[in-house]
Amino acid sequence: MIVHIVAGLVAIPVVLPCAYLLLLTALSATRQTPRSSRRLRFDVIVPAHDEAAVIERTVRSLRGLDWPPESYRVFVVADNCGDATAALARGAGAKVLERRDPERPGKGYALEFAFAVSACDAWADALVVVDADSTVSPNALEACAARIERGAGAVQLHSGVLNPNDSWRTRLMAIALAAFLDVRSRARSRLGLSCGIRGNGWCVTREAVMRVPHRAYSLAEDLEYGIELGLAGIRADYADEAGALSEMVSSERSARSQRLRWEIGRFALLRARAVPLLAAAIRRRSLLCLDLALDLLVLPLTYVFAGAIVLAAIGAVGELTLHRGLVWLWIGLGCVLSLVIHVLRGWYLSDVGFRGLLDLVRVPGFMLWKIALLLASPRPHAWIRTNRKGVRHE
Repeated sequence: MIVHIVAGLVAIPVVLPCAYLLLLTALSATRQTPRSSRRLRFDVIVPAHDEAAVIERTVRSLRGLDWPPESYRVFVVADNCGDATAALARGAGAKVLERRDPERPGKGYALEFAFAVSACDAWADALVVVDADSTVSPNALEACAARIERGAGAVQLHSGVLNPNDSWRTRLMAIALAAFLDVRSRARSRLGLSCGIRGNGWCVTREAVMRVPHRAYSLAEDLEYGIELGLAGIRADYADEAGALSEMVSSERSARSQRLRWEIGRFALLRARAVPLLAAAIRRRSLLCLDLALDLLVLPLTYVFAGAIVLAAIGAVGELTLHRGLVWLWIGLGCVLSLVIHVLRGWYLSDVGFRGLLDLVRVPGFMLWKIALLLASPRPHAWIRTNRKGVRHE
């Protein structure tokens, strides 16, 4: 009896996420690419804090978008900068908004500031947010416009890794992003749900911003704003044919701070928003809110993998000692298999090739590193800029 009780408790946070991810994996085929009338106007906003090393490359990428030049503007928000970010962005052709507010630093406040500036003249039909270290595909605005014209209030572009072959860390990050973004977002959009907002390369209509002002300031401000949109009934569609590729750190030291910020931000959001989303799903009978809640409740794959392995181990020990754990062993192994399928689908979509497949053998070590990092590190309460490589032009 004790084997079944312990295994049952472990199975609850493992089996349901694995079933959910397997379903999304099965529905992750590419959809037909829609086309737009090319009539919409966009404000493209780049929040930047001390990004002199990369901001010119990003602005050049945005100035080269395949969209009528008179129908989009590029704004760089130089947020509490102490370097030449503003001058370099202006020289590259962007309109620069310089913001000085040391008491309220961070991406969330920078976006709120830029959204307010855009709203003053009500020129743009939609706003696009791109990270300061990104290269954007030429068809990005076309992809956003096509979804908006078909009723989407927000759009998430494919968000990938600009430098996947720098190290095994960046290749694993490319695979992880493909699983987290491409696989899940394709399926959720296919089901008519919201893929949420995932940070880099997202778009929201002016009407949606008027209904849901950007007031997301947490460490996971992107997910937070996507949830607020969902609670208002505004879904984000996924555009996998266009993307914003950002530079990922390859050193262990920089990866540590970046990973800690992401994980802590997500867990804080889970604690704050999962219950309101579930309540809204029940009260409104909303599948959109239910799915956003499920997305939050699915822990990062490291923890789900660990739980599946523990479940299989409990079943194996129970069967060997008490002849009562075989069913849990098979359930645990089934969960492991479903996660392997999910990750392999992410690998296939990541385009990192055979070398990335070989790097997957490092996953157990990476899992242990991440768990140890979260247990040993202090919790950040504010956004901290990730150190990037690059040549400064100052």
